Amino acid sequence: QVQLVESGGGLVQPGGSLRLSCAASRSIFSGAAMLWYRQAPGKERDLVASITSGGLTNYADSVKGRFTISRDNAKNTVDLQMNSLKSDDTAVYYCNARSLVFNYWGQGTQVTVSS
Repeated sequence: QVQLVESGGGLVQPGGSLRLSCAASRSIFSGAAMLWYRQAPGKERDLVASITSGGLTNYADSVKGRFTISRDNAKNTVDLQMNSLKSDDTAVYYCNARSLVFNYWGQGTQVTVSS
């Protein structure tokens, strides 16, 4: 069983920045797409950003130009740099690693954007 552990969440003021990181317990990244989802209270879990094993990225329209996803296969980590944060970005953020043969989730990290 692979464990994904997110870190970097917290409280930030509107307009501020946070960097989330997700670390895997063992090497799965080389063959996996890595994704960040978020879930706000009372809402569904939505895809925020993704990065393929080859480094191709995709973003939700709501975060384009503000968030950047990156991965380091040697370190088994995927990061989400979040800039110009808004109150609407408040949610629990989840890391997801998936391929044709597996689909792993982290436990989530809370991001709260508030003054």
